[in-house]
Amino acid sequence: MRLGYLLGERCGHGRLRCEFLTSPRRHYLLASDFDKTLTLDDSGAILSEMLGISGFAQKVTALAASNLVQQGGELAYLLLHDPDYRIVRRHHLVEVGRRIRLKHNLRLLQPLLAAAGDGHNISFHVLSAAPEEVIRAALDGIVGAEQIHGTRFSYDDGGAIQALQHVTAGYGKVAVLDVIQAELAVSNDRIIYMGDGSSDVHVMLHVNQRNGYTIAVSEAKSVAQIADRTVLGDDAQGVVVPLLEDLFGWDAGRIRALFESRHLQIQEWAKVRTDWITISGAEAAPAAPTESVPRD
Repeated sequence: MRLGYLLGERCGHGRLRCEFLTSPRRHYLLASDFDKTLTLDDSGAILSEMLGISGFAQKVTALAASNLVQQGGELAYLLLHDPDYRIVRRHHLVEVGRRIRLKHNLRLLQPLLAAAGDGHNISFHVLSAAPEEVIRAALDGIVGAEQIHGTRFSYDDGGAIQALQHVTAGYGKVAVLDVIQAELAVSNDRIIYMGDGSSDVHVMLHVNQRNGYTIAVSEAKSVAQIADRTVLGDDAQGVVVPLLEDLFGWDAGRIRALFESRHLQIQEWAKVRTDWITISGAEAAPAAPTESVPRD
């Protein structure tokens, strides 16, 4: 058995890898948001359109501005308190899950992660403020129910929402992630989280502070500025690329070969650095000094 250290090899996000060449099997936890991270749609928007309820975006914006609920938990609040949403029944949430559009090749994500693990184990879990009924219906046959942690309601015999049991939003995602981590006995630096918006900020900061790894799947400044990597695209497989580069040290050729072995082809792969710069109006330039002319 060869023993030795990979000294001086730096990952893309700047962390020094000092691992045995024949390292033991490691366990990683990959946690993901749902709406706009694994999907192309928003659960609340689909539900509102399906039931003919108008003004969903405006209601969410108003709730976010009021700071009344955790960011991401706006739909749960509306389902509990908004009169327009009292018609919602459990079967409606299931139907939303069946209608929502998933990112391309999402069904292939877990098999690709298993191949990318290179002998290590990568557990995949979904953490989202979307109702569990929506997520389970959308990911049926793709992600197991035990891997889905969404907002949970209690219902009466007719399927009407009675009460909120748990909402996985804002800091609630941190709490759920900690529980999963403890159950799987995964170390802090083996946690990976990916999300798309402000509701993911708490959990991303939590993961970063513990030397984990974070991926943003949108250019939203709230997450892109704090994530280790940002990956844009409509194909769910794209997030595997930074994992292979930064965590496992694969080069571009080996990554392309893995994708091709799964009958996938990386057609475009562009890396850019984005700077968000806001410049306000400049102060008036000082007037140039004038010479005093002596008077006769």
